[in-house]
Amino acid sequence: MTELVIIGGGPAGMSSAISAYENGIRDILILERDDKLGGILRQCIHNGFGLHKFKEELTGPEYAYRYEKKVKELGISVKLNTMVLEITKNKKIIASNSEDGIFEIEAKAIILAMGCRERAKGALNIAGTRPAGIYSAGTAQKLVNMKGYMPGKEVVILGSGDIGLIMARRMTLEGANVKAVCELMPYSSGLARNIEQCLNDFNIPLKLSHTVVALHGKERLTGVTIAKVDENRKPIKESYELISCDTLLLSCGLIPENELTKRIGVEISPVTNGSVVDQNRETVIEGVFSCGNVLHVHDLVDYVSEEAEIAGKGASDYIKGVNNKTVNIPISTDGKIRYTVPQIITEKKDTALYFRTSNPYRNVNINVYANDKLALSRKKQRIAPSEMEILKIDSKILEGVSKIRLELEEL
Repeated sequence: MTELVIIGGGPAGMSSAISAYENGIRDILILERDDKLGGILRQCIHNGFGLHKFKEELTGPEYAYRYEKKVKELGISVKLNTMVLEITKNKKIIASNSEDGIFEIEAKAIILAMGCRERAKGALNIAGTRPAGIYSAGTAQKLVNMKGYMPGKEVVILGSGDIGLIMARRMTLEGANVKAVCELMPYSSGLARNIEQCLNDFNIPLKLSHTVVALHGKERLTGVTIAKVDENRKPIKESYELISCDTLLLSCGLIPENELTKRIGVEISPVTNGSVVDQNRETVIEGVFSCGNVLHVHDLVDYVSEEAEIAGKGASDYIKGVNNKTVNIPISTDGKIRYTVPQIITEKKDTALYFRTSNPYRNVNINVYANDKLALSRKKQRIAPSEMEILKIDSKILEGVSKIRLELEEL
């Protein structure tokens, strides 16, 4: 019996392991399918990480190394090159690697920290042939930054997620000609600083309300047809434009890696595609916790680490038998706020609500209603779907409350 098993050795997995250790748990095992700890950060060689957590600017590998070093210093057990095949409701984990073959581990508590994957071409239904030269932005990032391969020279990027924006800059620095970044929505889905530093600084055009409608080329991509879309996101035929290119990078969103989670019967939010959790990041199955990008997609790794620390402490309390669950308060939102994490509050304690909006807004109040009465209001000059917001609510607000609602009021 292992007290705590963490699935995933990226920033969320390592942060939660360190947090659990610092809260008194010593029997911890991290299972990681890659050959090193660090997750996606290993290929993110650009800077901009750690500004919140360490008050300094780090590259992805530098940020990951700080946690990896701490994991080793604390003597936390790690199994690399290990694929988790199944989790059962009674917290039995079936995994496989080349050293141990297929093996089982029984755990008192499990933290899910599997991260997310990119939405691939097959999910986008783009008409045309199936030539070489079409990559997800993350695959291209790995090829350039870790393998030293250049995917192509004439590039179009579909989607303005942060990885797509960063790869627009990276490909330009490596000598490629990035002809356009096309975004289906009327606003960018990346951070404002990445729009400025990755596109504007390099004069790369961002075409909002545009999408790729056709691919051209047989053996290798020779071009794409792009089109402007109307308010229903349908292509406008009169706006079709052919752009010659040999490479198309897809930056069309991230999907939390929740196949294992779904199989054990954890409730999944249709909005986040991650688990429904309480303020300790515990799922509906007791002793199973979730954190990081497998719970909901983050824009800053600093927030991943913060949330993982909450999950690590929650798991350690569960293992030690600490149970302060005295309430059951669901959190709902209006359409302007898409979701919150957590989705339910089970303890009367100060709680941070992580949330995103459905559209960009200016000059708004974020209002918290407790039992339909305004309990808290925060003014924001600017708010966007690409940037996660955090609102801390005091435990006093939860006294005698049966429901919480978040609403966005335009001023």
